[in-house]
Amino acid sequence: MRDEALRWVGEAEKDIETAELLYKNARYNAACFYAHQAAEKAVKALLYNVNEAPWGHSIRILLERYIEKASSSQAVSLLEYARELDRHYIPSRYPNAHPSGTAFEAYDSKTAERALECSREILKYAKAEIV
Repeated sequence: MRDEALRWVGEAEKDIETAELLYKNARYNAACFYAHQAAEKAVKALLYNVNEAPWGHSIRILLERYIEKASSSQAVSLLEYARELDRHYIPSRYPNAHPSGTAFEAYDSKTAERALECSREILKYAKAEIV
């Protein structure tokens, strides 16, 4: 399953690059979504690496499954980042996830910076565990 884990890490790396491009172009909501996608794929790679089939989109739940399966106390510190990123899965894309306005209007550079930081930390951990 290591080969499959590496495929998912590769996709996660492309997604974080996409998030960074979107951030540079002030597309903060989309940057947050792609930051979520990168981290989600990185955690799915971790699960593949321990022969576990990943399902779902909650980074926190996927990470909790990995922590349990791998008995990884180090990964517990990533749960804070997972919770932060999960907050962006739907609201970053849909206007009806906000009381008024659009998703584009609801996001700013500080929010996107934090999402990118969280995603990078999760991806860094996954790469260190797998590569």
